[in-house]
Formats: sequence, structure tokens, C-alpha cells
Amino acid sequence: MKDFAVLFADLDGTTKTNEKVAALKKYFGTVSHGEAAWAVYFLTGRRIKQLVKSGQLARWAVDEAKIPDWLFDECYDSVGDLGETIALILPTTEAHAEGSLDFWIEEKVYKLRGASELTQREIVVGAWNASSDLERFLFNKLLTGAFRVGVSQQLVVKALSELSGIEPRVISQRLMGDWDPTAEFFEKLIDTEGGAGELSRPYPFYLAFPLTENETLLLGPAANWFAEWKWDGIRAQLIKRNKEIAIWSRGEELLTDRFPEIVEEATGLKEGVVLDGEILPFKEGDVLPFQLLQKRIGRKNLNKKILDEIPVVFMAYDILEEDYKDLRDEPLRFRRERLEHVLSTRDKVASQQEFTQLQLFAPCMTQLSPSLRVSPTMQAESWEEMKKIRDTANAMKVEGLMLKHRESKYGTGRHKGFWWKWKVDPFTIDTVMVAAQPGHGKRAGLFTDYTFAVWQENELVPIAKAYSGLTDEEIRKVDAFVRENTTGRYGPLRTVKPTQVFELAFDGLQPSTRHKSGIALRFPRILRWRFDKKVSEIDTVESVSKLFKEKARD
Repeated sequence: MKDFAVLFADLDGTTKTNEKVAALKKYFGTVSHGEAAWAVYFLTGRRIKQLVKSGQLARWAVDEAKIPDWLFDECYDSVGDLGETIALILPTTEAHAEGSLDFWIEEKVYKLRGASELTQREIVVGAWNASSDLERFLFNKLLTGAFRVGVSQQLVVKALSELSGIEPRVISQRLMGDWDPTAEFFEKLIDTEGGAGELSRPYPFYLAFPLTENETLLLGPAANWFAEWKWDGIRAQLIKRNKEIAIWSRGEELLTDRFPEIVEEATGLKEGVVLDGEILPFKEGDVLPFQLLQKRIGRKNLNKKILDEIPVVFMAYDILEEDYKDLRDEPLRFRRERLEHVLSTRDKVASQQEFTQLQLFAPCMTQLSPSLRVSPTMQAESWEEMKKIRDTANAMKVEGLMLKHRESKYGTGRHKGFWWKWKVDPFTIDTVMVAAQPGHGKRAGLFTDYTFAVWQENELVPIAKAYSGLTDEEIRKVDAFVRENTTGRYGPLRTVKPTQVFELAFDGLQPSTRHKSGIALRFPRILRWRFDKKVSEIDTVESVSKLFKEKARD
């Protein structure tokens, strides 16, 4: 645990990439493989299930610190983080955590599973008393599943690549999917002869950068680019290897059992194929709202009724592997040809009926289709023509266009230059702030998370929460307003006088039982503080709904 604490301090104490990579290399090269595996696990954003309730941790910390509850609450409101608050209020010790990181996880954290509250308290308090302030803080963060440090997965991959001599893309793929943080896994991760993977392991996803209209002219001739619809679904890879089928989300969740109709169609694919695409709710040739897909994902049991109400398709737009051969270094134009070939032929055609069904794999979205489809590509001779295509996105129920260079390889992570997402202009409305609460981490102590409302008849009803879009100076001014105009307190939340008007941008609407308005904004963010508008002039529930419907018809 001491080595991991030193690594955390080194990473947290610098903003320089080379220094972070050097610290990671030094750490991975000196600790045991068991500790290294757990460190990779946490540094790449994975977390263990919280085994102790936050309220219990707070209560135990209050008892150990011998402070009143109200003082803990004030400290928590100021710090904004439970693990850090506990580490700060506990009496300082001269102790240092004995044992490696994997020892602490396996012999302390995992011992909490299924234990009585008394035993849990003994383990946790014992760990606090046997740790330095920093080690105690890290233990709390790992225990609550809230561990974060200023290092990306790409930096971890870079450090492991330099340490082992293995290409970063190979390390990235070995880290995809489900794996257990064991010494054996870490040894396979950096093994130059083999790899840490099962047949179902996906490839790292290639991600696009946002593009503005002014930037399109910097991309060169429009004819060099493929355009695709930017689907609003779940990004996923569909894998068929050794007669096994797996569906992985971009968040590295295994979703195979959630989409039986896609799995059934995929049995007809040839062996050794990996497709990249989007899972969409899709019925009678039409894309359904994304929240229906969320509803289906949230169901524990997928009965016939839900499958009939919310059918899905896998809209493929790339092929990463064919005949077990990695195609990611091939140009996109070649991969598209192979994709269309793979999804228009089968290993076997058992009957004339099945042969006829193959015609439904055509990339026209206006037809009824089976559960595997090819996302259509569009080309234009000029960016003006491409913009006209993009402007039809609302009518197509998509978010805009994806632009991909015809010669582009399939990269790892987010790389600027070859894949772009060109969204349609967002919806905008005027709202009034009605509540605020403090942020977390660096924003702790400032009111940075805001609730906004619109009119419904003569009543203000909440419609969105947003926290991005304001400058640091504006945040400080809003914070001062909240403190001077608080009308009620509900834990950390404060209601305020409804006088400050803000323009919000959002990408869509969906029904909501959480908001009194009955609707919620999709991806709301603050565009500007409207000092020029009165509260009486802000939007209504009716005008927001009308705006969305009218724009969707354009």
C-alpha cells in the first residue's frame, strides 16, 4: 500500500505527461505482479463493489474523531468528498500501511463481504489506525469505489508498452473486457510471446472528435470523406469467434444476453468476424427514441412482450476482423467493402426463403430489416452539399453526421484528424435557476450544480440540471448569488429566488417521471447567463415541446 500511495502522490503532483509515464514505469517495474494488476485495474477506471454503506463509514469516523454530527456535516459540505473528509477528521497517526495493495484489497476490503457490522467496523477502523493520512485517504477511495487520479488509460498503456516493449494497441486490446486483477493476468498482459485474452475479447474503440462548421474547410475536399448518420444508440462490437458470439459495449460491458435477436442473426455470420456499430431501438423501418433502449436494458427479464415492443438492430459501420485477420490497418474504403460483403452473404443458404431474406441486409434504412444491418454511407462534392445532408438529421431521428476519411485506419481511443462527429445545431431555450448544490473535488465549496425551470401555466417546474458552460468568474458570481438569495435548504441543496435567467442548449427531449414538467432535456448545458431577459419571458413546457416537434419535422 505504501508503494501505491507514493505512486498516487507522484501522479497527483505533476501535470507533465512524461513525468506521469516515468512514475508509472518505475512503479510497475518494482512492485509485485499481484499489486501491479490491482493498480492497473484501478488506474483504468475499474472499481470494486462498495461493501460498506457510506452512512456507516461516516458514523464510525465521527465516533473515532470524537466530533459532533453537525461538525462532520459542515466539513463534508466544505470538502465535498466522503473519503477525503474522513481522512481529514481522523486523528493523525505515525503508522504506515504494511503489506502490498493486493494484500489490502484481498485481506481487508474483501473480508468485509458478508461480515457483520461489528466485524466490518473492526476491519475498517483498524485499517484507518494502521495507515498514514494519504494511505487512509486511498483506502477510503478504493473502499467507496470513488478512486480517481489525474492519469488516463492511454498513459497507463504507454507506460506498460515502454516497460514491456509491446505495441500500445496490443496492450489496449488485452485490457479490454472482463478480467481479474491477478498476478497471472499481469504476466500475460506484458508477455511478448502471448496475451491476456479470451476469444470474446473486443478491440479498443476508435473515437471521433467534435467538428464545427467553420472547421470543415480545413478537412480538404469533401469527396475524400465518407459521411454516415450519427446514430443515437449504444456503441458496441459484435464478435463471432470459434462459434461463440459476444456483444461488448464501449463501456466494456458484456451485453450478449440483452439482445437475443442480434445473437440469433449473428449465428449466420462467418467465423472470425468482429463488427463495430450501434445498437438501436428500431421498428418498422424507423429509429425509436433512445430512452426505450434504456428501458429495455434496465429490465432484468426480457419477456416476449418487451422484445416485441422494443426490437433492436445492430447497425454496423465497420469491420475490424475477418477470417480472424485484424483489418484495422486497412483503409476505411477497403473495410467498408468487406463489411458490405460479410453482411450480404452467409456461410450457408438453407432455403430460397433465407436467400430472399438476405436482400433485407441492404443499407437502406427506409425498409423493414433483420437485426443486422449496414449503416449507409453518403458522399458529397462540396461541404455545402454535405451540410444540406446534415441538416436533414432531425427528420431522420439522428444526431448529425459522422465524417470519416476514406483512407483512415481504425485507431485506438480518440485521435484527431480522421474521424469527426458533426452534430446538428442544438435546441436552445430560456430557463430560470431555482436551486443549486455544491460540486465535488476541485469544485467543492462552490455552488456549481444547478436546477433550471420553465413555466407551466402559472407555476415554475424543474426541467433540467446542468453544471457545465459557465466560466470560473461566472461560477463565483452565481455562487455569491446563491448564498445571498437562499430560500430553503434540503441537505446540500439550496432553493433560490427565481430571478436569474439562463439559456440552455440540449440535444433532445424524453419523458421523465423525475421532473414535474413530465419531460427532461437530453445533454443539457448552459450557453449563457441572460441578464437581458425577465423571468416572465422564459420558455414554457408547451413551447419547449413545440420547438422539439417543429425542428424534428424540418
